[in-house]
Amino acid sequence: MSGTYWSPGLKNVRIRDDFWLPRLKTNSYISLDQQYDHLQANGSLDNFRRVVGEAGGDFEGPPFIDANVYKWIEAASYALATDEMTTLREKVDTVISLIEQAQADDGYLFTYFMLGDDSGRWSNFTMMHELYCAGHLIEAAVAHHRALDDDRLLRVACSLADHIDERFGPDKLDKIPGHEEIELALVRLYRITEDDRYLDLAGYFINRRGHDPSPLAEELPRLEQMIEQNSFSEEQKESGWSVVGYQDTLRDDSGEYDGLWAQDHAPIRDQRRVEGHAVRAGNLYAAVAAYLQEVDDDELFTAVERLWRNMVTRRMYVTGGIGSSPDTESFTEDYDLPNDTAFAETCASASAIFWSQNMFDLTGDGRYIDTLERILYNSLLSGVSLDGSRYCYNNPLQTDEEYHRNEWFYVACCPPNLSRVLASLAEYIYARSERELLCNLYVSSTVDTTLAGTDVTLEQRTEYPWDGDVAVELSLDDSATFTLGFRIPDWTEDWAVTINGESVSVAPTDGYVTVGREWDDGDHIEVSLAMEPDVVVAHPDVESDKAHATLRRGPLVYCVEDLDNSHPARHLILSRPDSLSARYTESILDGMTVIEGEANVQDVQEWQDALYRSLDSVTESSTEFLAIPYYARNNRGPTSMRTWLRLA
Repeated sequence: MSGTYWSPGLKNVRIRDDFWLPRLKTNSYISLDQQYDHLQANGSLDNFRRVVGEAGGDFEGPPFIDANVYKWIEAASYALATDEMTTLREKVDTVISLIEQAQADDGYLFTYFMLGDDSGRWSNFTMMHELYCAGHLIEAAVAHHRALDDDRLLRVACSLADHIDERFGPDKLDKIPGHEEIELALVRLYRITEDDRYLDLAGYFINRRGHDPSPLAEELPRLEQMIEQNSFSEEQKESGWSVVGYQDTLRDDSGEYDGLWAQDHAPIRDQRRVEGHAVRAGNLYAAVAAYLQEVDDDELFTAVERLWRNMVTRRMYVTGGIGSSPDTESFTEDYDLPNDTAFAETCASASAIFWSQNMFDLTGDGRYIDTLERILYNSLLSGVSLDGSRYCYNNPLQTDEEYHRNEWFYVACCPPNLSRVLASLAEYIYARSERELLCNLYVSSTVDTTLAGTDVTLEQRTEYPWDGDVAVELSLDDSATFTLGFRIPDWTEDWAVTINGESVSVAPTDGYVTVGREWDDGDHIEVSLAMEPDVVVAHPDVESDKAHATLRRGPLVYCVEDLDNSHPARHLILSRPDSLSARYTESILDGMTVIEGEANVQDVQEWQDALYRSLDSVTESSTEFLAIPYYARNNRGPTSMRTWLRLA
């Protein structure tokens, strides 16, 4: 396999969308600003200052806290690519200068060991995440270079990558990262530098994983000793950085190392199901898909496609969230998708987006964008409050009044990870090849690109996701022959495409209606996607959702919050699907389309002290209910929420 499609580029897309633009502004002006303040307050930046002698005191935070700084830089760089924000640019420049000063002469950069006993360097791959942090530094550097044409951080990243390349690989230090991330980063660094060493190193980390003897398995007997040597603080241990916890997650019930949690149980080519920690899995397989855009390896493609299909058809929530275990943040078994204990970490949603996008780039198959869209509009977007100041680490599908969003976390990987996805939204809207431009996401925007040697501007106007009508206008100096493609999402069965008022009678191929022809300046295309409330049920083997249904309209999954309804959501029985209707309202939060309908409820007062009653004696009455998009949940104070409602 090799790369088929690529983004026209962040700087070539201008978003003017009523749904997304306010969210992107909030991300840029509120979230990134407040995240910087948190990085200041929780010691993330002070750890770098301590390395260079500008601050005193001991290391603060979990050992891998450097990664949050790097993710913040990446997100801020994307935001700065299309919006001149002087204050944010100054903060980014200041942090990069600090990182430059902190880097060791040999290229090493990991503040935890640079402030403590440096004999621990490259000795604990299970827990310390040096390679994970290096990966996020590299990704930040690539983003900063592409967005701002600045190579200061890129030089730091190359120096660190060279340091790693000198030490790891065949006939060198035989190790793999405990937390995957550097694999994808190295592929992206290769694309910028065209240095084959980085691609080869990414391939080494990808292909070494899962083979015996496992480098991670070899570390297990020494973890107790490593913990003592690394001298974790009590705060770190209490936050979950326990050697016992790591030993338990990496061993099976008999106490033997099985590698499932770290995707180290078998070579990727032999893996049948997506297993283990959801974020790590998503990062790894996203890297594999990116790697395959640069090398031909049919066996590896077959494996990563098989794993993606297993995730989407058996192990993904209706919202696009992944990782059902709250204890290990991991996948469990096929169809095991409990709602109240769903972990569905925000970072896992981000990794699944990267994986799906890279699979699309590799194949041009629209089903990957269908999944990306579902994750983006639901599980990922629910991870941040509408005002951009509070976050969800996990995203369950059923909550009570005690559930709430947080301003920050001790392990704060999710906020900047979410921000870097939102800030790079323009990368996901369009895809192009030499003679083809595809509309992947329906977002009011303009893209400038070159097709078949001709400069082309395409403008897209829509009220999506509230409305399925999309208007597209072409601008070009001279007539030119190329192909335009429009994705027909999997959630609609009724659609139409017209060009200059004439219907297009073309069946979708790989999820797209594509039209190759000679295009003229001013050509007008309209895409109409029927968007009605839909009642969705789960596979019969999803025990948690038996005799339940959820509501969907367009790309949005809906939920019911108690504060909108006269009866608790847990009491509602969806008895009249034909009563469902949708309407747009400005009266809820920042404006949204809600779904309304009729449901049945039992008279709780009739039950009094009875725990069980004869079915014939139970009476029900009709009530109206209102559902809001899942992403908007938990934005209006304490309330209970349900995504799945009982069926009559």
